Amino acid sequence: MDAAELEARARHLAATGGRRILGIAGAPGAGKSTLAEQLARELGPAVAVVVPMDGFHLARAELERLGRADRKGAPDTFDAAGYVALLRRLRERASDAVYAPAFDRTLEEPVAGSIRVEPAVPLVITEGNYLLLDTGVWAGVKPLLDEAWFLAPDDTDRVRRLVDRHVRHGKDEAYARRWVARSDEANARLIVAGRGRADLVIERIE
Repeated sequence: MDAAELEARARHLAATGGRRILGIAGAPGAGKSTLAEQLARELGPAVAVVVPMDGFHLARAELERLGRADRKGAPDTFDAAGYVALLRRLRERASDAVYAPAFDRTLEEPVAGSIRVEPAVPLVITEGNYLLLDTGVWAGVKPLLDEAWFLAPDDTDRVRRLVDRHVRHGKDEAYARRWVARSDEANARLIVAGRGRADLVIERIE
């Protein structure tokens, strides 16, 4: 699909009145954050803001307390209920700004209050792995999205980009490859099951 077509589709959604939420899902390394940021940049800050699901990662100290640090990125290593609650609040489009958390990849920790969503902004773009998961608290995400897109690039390219990303953020390459094979790809198999619930599946962006 052409990038201009995606921008036009997002712009149309923003212009339909009220506060709209566009969700972009896909496996780790699919390019979700890249596409979300590109759309927001093209639409401009008065039209769109990105609120990533990754801001709801549990802190490392909590993951260690729960015994889940070696599975970071799995569905139960996020505050799913907090994410759903924020999406509901964003849909209300209250008169005051809403602050959302972000995920700092340098710190490998969520940072509260990092993203300000002004009341006048008509489109929130949220991206993350589990937007189309239909189990547990995660099942409450899809009904809050006006549109859900699923990125499904070639898996070989996706895994390569994912390993490169881990290396850029400080992991040894051999360790990064093991982590991707053991953790990220296990999560990817779970995420791909939600592909059929998307409004639009994007296999390639020109």
